[in-house]
Amino acid sequence: MASSSSSSSFLHFFPTKTSLQTREDRENFPFHYKKHHYSFPSQNKINQAKLYRSGLQLHCSPLEHSLTTSSMCNQTLESPLMDKKEAPLRIAIVGFGNFGQFIAQGLKRQGHLVMATSRSDYTDYCKMNGFHFFRSMDAMCEEKPDIFLICSSILSTEKIVRTIPFHKLKPDTIFVDVLSVKQFPKNLFLEVLPPEFGIVCAHPMFGPESGKDGWAGLPFVYDKVRVFSDGPQALNCQRFLNIFENEGCRMVEMSCEEHDRHAAGSQFITHTIGRILSQLNLESTPINTKGYETLLKLTENTVSDSFDLYYGLFMYNVNATEQIDNLDRAFETVKQKLFGRLHDILRKQIVERVPLPVEVNAEHRRKKNSISAPSFLPNAEEMNIRDIASFAVPGEVIPNSKAQAQGIR
Repeated sequence: MASSSSSSSFLHFFPTKTSLQTREDRENFPFHYKKHHYSFPSQNKINQAKLYRSGLQLHCSPLEHSLTTSSMCNQTLESPLMDKKEAPLRIAIVGFGNFGQFIAQGLKRQGHLVMATSRSDYTDYCKMNGFHFFRSMDAMCEEKPDIFLICSSILSTEKIVRTIPFHKLKPDTIFVDVLSVKQFPKNLFLEVLPPEFGIVCAHPMFGPESGKDGWAGLPFVYDKVRVFSDGPQALNCQRFLNIFENEGCRMVEMSCEEHDRHAAGSQFITHTIGRILSQLNLESTPINTKGYETLLKLTENTVSDSFDLYYGLFMYNVNATEQIDNLDRAFETVKQKLFGRLHDILRKQIVERVPLPVEVNAEHRRKKNSISAPSFLPNAEEMNIRDIASFAVPGEVIPNSKAQAQGIR
């Protein structure tokens, strides 16, 4: 080890080993570097805080196939992680779409190392944001991440999880999912993952739109399904949860079953109402009320998500069907209350203000009706009041004769 005499000196470390073939080396170094290209291991006994106060700085070489712009290189000892003598977590993300990228930015803000893989190529995005992108799942697993974060769609999750090469991961790896349903990934992980792997089912109750100005006060739901207290697994789990707590999230520990019950009555219903409103093709008007603007915003936010997401909320939550039935019954109840009180005579008196003479020329009335615009309902004398009895409010008396109908006046 050598250093120059200037105040801006760099420390250059040249390990005697020329490769990282052993398990110990892989765990001591954040990533696998080319020959003679290593980062400074966090377990080194050198007092890093003293080095920083002396004006010294670490200089690391590029990560294999990585980007020279990565924030992990040329990192000064000013980082709070260095002061705590903790190496950053190595977090692998599967599914690097909008939500995966959104979560990755928060992980990066907390100083952790993010690697990702996805069906689409996000190399350019990762290059600009200091992440490390892998074109294959196998290559990413060889980097031995501490946290394996599933950010895929609900519908594709099972296929993805079953193709992961578990034998290439550390035995204390923690799997975390951030799907909008929780019982499904919990049962899938328990069935597929090796028994020594940790399992945390989580759901950030926000996204790129609601969390664009920060995560403070936004709920983060989690269930530590399987985390072993002995060894590094418990510590890594807590450090991962601390990422969201440090971002200001409201941490909510909740079982997967309870989460799905609440989500069906809130998130799923919200998406359902938004989808229904989208079928009405609602448009803004010159006289919008605040309530109507809220509905327009709800519709916009809902349809911005893929239908696959909405279908996943329905298909993979056992409580969703019950909510659909409840919604259907509620709508029928409202219809009955409306139509049960709808009598043609009252409607003409209140809305049209048309006097109702006792004797009317039937022939004149028929001719008039043939040339005028069709009315909403047929004339009272031609309508069998019993026809709308099925809509009546329970207990309401329906007139059974023309004389009774006229007596309503």
